Amino acid sequence: MSNALTQRESASLPSMQVEEKELIDVLRNSLYPGAQDASIKLVLSYCKAAGLDPMQKPVHIVPMQVSTGKKDDDGWDIKENRDTIMPGVGLYRSQAERTGLYAGISEPEYGPMLELTFIADVWENVNGKRVKRSQNVTMKYPEWCRVTVEKFLDGKLCRYTAVEYWIENYATKSNKTEEPNSMWKRRPRGQLAKCAEAQALRKAFPGSVGSQPTAEEMEGKSLLEDDRTIDMPPTQTPVAQPQSRSEKAKAATPGDVTDVDAKPAAAQGAQQAPAEGAAEPVVAKPISDSMLTVLKKKMENAGVNEADLKRKFSIDLDGVTTANYNSVTDWLKDPTQ
Repeated sequence: MSNALTQRESASLPSMQVEEKELIDVLRNSLYPGAQDASIKLVLSYCKAAGLDPMQKPVHIVPMQVSTGKKDDDGWDIKENRDTIMPGVGLYRSQAERTGLYAGISEPEYGPMLELTFIADVWENVNGKRVKRSQNVTMKYPEWCRVTVEKFLDGKLCRYTAVEYWIENYATKSNKTEEPNSMWKRRPRGQLAKCAEAQALRKAFPGSVGSQPTAEEMEGKSLLEDDRTIDMPPTQTPVAQPQSRSEKAKAATPGDVTDVDAKPAAAQGAQQAPAEGAAEPVVAKPISDSMLTVLKKKMENAGVNEADLKRKFSIDLDGVTTANYNSVTDWLKDPTQ
């Protein structure tokens, strides 16, 4: 669909015939309560460009933490809150339906229920006064969710399956805790199902829904702005450059390869032996920011610091990867070993 066509479609929508200031007031008082005018204008611009009706709320205003390009005294990225316009999974469904090729979607399938224990602040009534105390809280969550989208392609019915893991998708209450935010605590299955559905729709309709993550997937998370890669010629050796933790993780993450009707076990990525003479594939990658936050909290509870970690494993916090994370956390259960 050309940009000119979508602009004409947008202009023909009844809501777009209203004066912009009046439309902004309506949207702020109904669909986007409390939003700034500048953010609602972004919504209108998005809808005009895509030929969407803003009164159907096809996109969401999501407060995100974005990198400022500056570092604090410890070398970590300084981030700030900013309103970001993101599509909802409902828009993905509409865009898939518009193609005329959408044949339906399966009911979500879930893996076994696991338990997550985290430290949470709980309000208690003590002698008639409300007192906030920190205590261990345990909740159950599905290990994974699988969703399959069906699409007619050249007269054949094709299936595109996505498997998403809860531990890799859930958003924390803040960057200082592993406690899920209110939505992921209240709807652990529903939120994960939306993530799996969005991924399946992206696989089935890449030219229609694009690659932008949905608001449901990114709610409560940080927006990573380092999606830049430089391909070096095979004969040229790249010069090592300082990287942020997110850049390190990006560089170490293997490419996404998906088979139709993939099973959960396959999604975990069985490692194949390299061909004779080939380089050993890199399977370890830096832990995520949320896992790092959890690790720091566990170290604090265990009474150890980064120097103790270095003495034990000869690595600092930046050296903790998905391969040695479990060994480190097992040690923290009894640092005297």
